[in-house]
Amino acid sequence: MEPLLEVQNITKKFSGVTALNHVNLKLGRGKVTALIGENGAGKSTLLKIMSGIYTDYEGTINFKDQVVQFSNPRNAQDLGISIIHQELNLIPYLTVAQNVFLGRELINAFGFLEEFKMNQKTKALLDRLNLKVEPSALVSSLKVGQQQIVEIAKALLTESEVLFMDEPTSAIGESEVEILFTIIKQLKAEGRSVVYISHKLDELFALADEYVVLRDGQVVGHGEMNQISREKLIDMMAGRLVKVTKRSERTTSRELILQVQHLTLRNPGNPLRPILKNINFTLSKGEVVGIYGLMGAGRTELCETLFGLRHQSFAGTIILDGIETNFKSPKQAIDSGMAMVPEDRKKDGIVPGMSVGENISLTAINKITKFGLLSSVLQSKLYNKHVDALKIKVNSESQHIRNLSGGNQQKVILAKWIERNPKVFMLDEPTRGIDINAKNEIYELITQLSGLGISVLVVSSEIPEILAVSDRILVMSEGQITAEFSSEEATENKIMNACIPEILSK
Repeated sequence: MEPLLEVQNITKKFSGVTALNHVNLKLGRGKVTALIGENGAGKSTLLKIMSGIYTDYEGTINFKDQVVQFSNPRNAQDLGISIIHQELNLIPYLTVAQNVFLGRELINAFGFLEEFKMNQKTKALLDRLNLKVEPSALVSSLKVGQQQIVEIAKALLTESEVLFMDEPTSAIGESEVEILFTIIKQLKAEGRSVVYISHKLDELFALADEYVVLRDGQVVGHGEMNQISREKLIDMMAGRLVKVTKRSERTTSRELILQVQHLTLRNPGNPLRPILKNINFTLSKGEVVGIYGLMGAGRTELCETLFGLRHQSFAGTIILDGIETNFKSPKQAIDSGMAMVPEDRKKDGIVPGMSVGENISLTAINKITKFGLLSSVLQSKLYNKHVDALKIKVNSESQHIRNLSGGNQQKVILAKWIERNPKVFMLDEPTRGIDINAKNEIYELITQLSGLGISVLVVSSEIPEILAVSDRILVMSEGQITAEFSSEEATENKIMNACIPEILSK
């Protein structure tokens, strides 16, 4: 059977650096193709070429037996090719419906927007995806996971024949994942082609018919998904043996660095249902505490409250290093020894228009100035120190951070906070959208930081990750801590049962 879409000898260079080197790929009708590779392997670059974002490249794209050259993403969408981006491309101050229909607005005979029809169609899409959000809600009011589902709704609206999904489950909960998988199976049955990028290999083995592995911009393997093992796939991705390390049990300090007592966070939209309810826990010096919960459990809101972002709405006591605090802003929290890697790195973690060197130095301006002026020499020293230590893949200090892979952007965010040597380091989904080798590097970094006496809070929606890094695990559900486990007694079943208490009560 002839492929629906085929790319031949695609090569793409950035400032002399080869991102893709003679890549070939065939996509069949009614097939899910897993596109696999480490961060920086070239996956996102290939998707951007095939969806009309990058138009300057070598090689050819054949779509339905015709050579095509997309001039922009709208051109690709009109032909039947869409992409769900890992990094969200929504406009925060437009409504959900306006984002879904952006560039494809419904207009009546008089030239006016048919907002009622757009809201109706958006509501139908959201219902299909089980997202309980009004089409008229501003995207800026939604959580990252909810925004991810809006991205999926945008792509489904186009009824595309080829759909690229770049880490579509990285920010959504398990129930939403199940709905997405059902929709993908429907798309397959309709003869559509899906290219699925994920670092969650269990998803790939559950969904994909075929696999293509990229490494350093080249295809290093392809075949039927049911003909390869997980271990061989990982080795092919990395070009070396990679094993996920499990943190061994250890004795931690009894010196308390953080004490949270009776913390409650009011919900402005519903005063009867607080976002956080009577949160109590401690964090010792050098201890790693993992926080697990499903989407909407209140994990991110807890970190934001500790970081001074929600001071007007919370009640309770926060004691940092023996001193009761009431941070009115993140600056006060930072000055007192707190650091936070946010869940949404694109929106809150980086300054996309700045260089890698500038982003690294944002938290350490006093270290790169002389007589009140920025010193390029000192900034370069800081850049070299962290790029080498964290193995950040970057072309130069002046490269814009927005042009790095997601995993390398995350390492830059980690670098800027490490430079401050914080007392408490909060990591909210630190490995979201990151390949298995980069995950291991971040796990090792967490171990190193705790060994230096830095206390770490790790928020994650991946239970294996929580088990791999934590000395102690807190489980959250509906704004409450529902269980606490030591690393020794914790299991996947115990953690999952604790985060779904309503099932236990039946």
